[in-house]
Amino acid sequence: MKRLLLCALITLSAAAMAQTARTFTVNISPDGASSMTAFLPEKPTGRAIVDLPGGGYSHLSMNNEGLDWAEWMNRRGIAYFVLTYRMPKGDRTVPVSDAEQAMRTVRDSAAVWGINPYDVGIMGFSAGGHLASTVSTHSELSVRPDFSILFYPVISMNERETHKGSVDNFLGQSKGDRQLVREFSNQNAVRRHLTPPAIILLANDDRAVPPVTNGIAYYSAMRNAANECALHVYPTGGHGFGIRSTFKYHEQMLSDLDTWLRNHKAPRRDALRVACIGNSITDGHGIDMASQQGYPALLQRLLGDGYNVRNYGVSARTLLNRGDHPYMQEMAWSDAVELHPDIVVLKLGTNDSKPENWHYGSEFEQDLRQLITTLRPDLLVKASKKQKKSKKGVATAAPKPDIYVCTPIPAFKSTWNISDSVITNHIIPIQQRVACEYGLKVIDLHTLFADDGDTSPMSRTQRELMLSDGIHPNQKGAQRMAEIIAAAIKKEL
Repeated sequence: MKRLLLCALITLSAAAMAQTARTFTVNISPDGASSMTAFLPEKPTGRAIVDLPGGGYSHLSMNNEGLDWAEWMNRRGIAYFVLTYRMPKGDRTVPVSDAEQAMRTVRDSAAVWGINPYDVGIMGFSAGGHLASTVSTHSELSVRPDFSILFYPVISMNERETHKGSVDNFLGQSKGDRQLVREFSNQNAVRRHLTPPAIILLANDDRAVPPVTNGIAYYSAMRNAANECALHVYPTGGHGFGIRSTFKYHEQMLSDLDTWLRNHKAPRRDALRVACIGNSITDGHGIDMASQQGYPALLQRLLGDGYNVRNYGVSARTLLNRGDHPYMQEMAWSDAVELHPDIVVLKLGTNDSKPENWHYGSEFEQDLRQLITTLRPDLLVKASKKQKKSKKGVATAAPKPDIYVCTPIPAFKSTWNISDSVITNHIIPIQQRVACEYGLKVIDLHTLFADDGDTSPMSRTQRELMLSDGIHPNQKGAQRMAEIIAAAIKKEL
């Protein structure tokens, strides 16, 4: 019997080891002080996770919160990377740059390591959770994770409501700077549609990092922004339980995480990237959980998994660079450009019709051209016959997305001084002229959305498809927009 039990244990151990196909270490900083240990699975699913152990930004808990997770991850086909990041010692840029470089390395090596570059997550524990949430909220799109796993994370940098040692080490002498404290209290940095989905796991009796002002504060910010987020609070366990089997809710915790990962679907690596650029109508103002119910999310469902649709709408924004809230100064705009989209759905102009903004209406055309040619630099060449001739035959790697210029939907009321007259008589003609000159497609939402042709305040369209403000579509209206845009994209293809 003992011999059979020993054989069974050896077989089980060998099976566990067999889940990992390859292990190696990569230097992250030139001096080798920061490095990343990689565990590549035998049967990769394309998913990858970069792990950031905790330790109060003074040391690293490399086993319980790092290396010991490798077998669990590889068994699920997840490529797993444990980062040894440098301690900040008051210079917050040091660990942040290490984490960003780790993300960049994994994405740059995606093809070689069998990874889907749109399915690279980050996992952080305690102070490592603060670092993970910092990269999730502050970093550029190219190194921002596609999802975050945060274990009992430090979120706040206010030493009265968080782990004081983490604040001292991360901010150093700048911990008295209120602006920096607010900026790196990462619940304040959550951005609607832009901050990646997250799962947060912690214990109710954590006395080292208070849950309410840290992990739960991050969850609240995510939910208020209508971003996807899950929160699991276990009755007991304190701080630092990690993957220890002695944690009372160990099996439940692993099951919760496994279920979330299995149900978090990533875009196909070959999916066409679609950037939905716009104002509050794109953002989904007035629609609860707009990240799942706004028109871009509904467009994703209509187009299917051959497309990767991103919502880059920001409420109240103008196309005009001298408007009250210019879109091209937003993080969403930077993300949209950095995405290198295959398709762009451009829907701006509603807020530009306000008198205080249309005061600069003479600049609308040049600002529209600036936005379009930033997305399509090749159109700058086409705009000049002389330049076009000189560039003839020269190959270019510049992105050339299909841009759909959408006219604004009707403004059924003059709420917030928005003027349908300015939209109809000034903005739409400019959009059509510029689109024609550049050879872009136009989706006439102003006409198609009100399919009965009635744009009066008492029209059937307003009653059925609009919120009471007469400016924003309700969920049925968002569905109508998604159907119109999906039909245009499918027709073109």
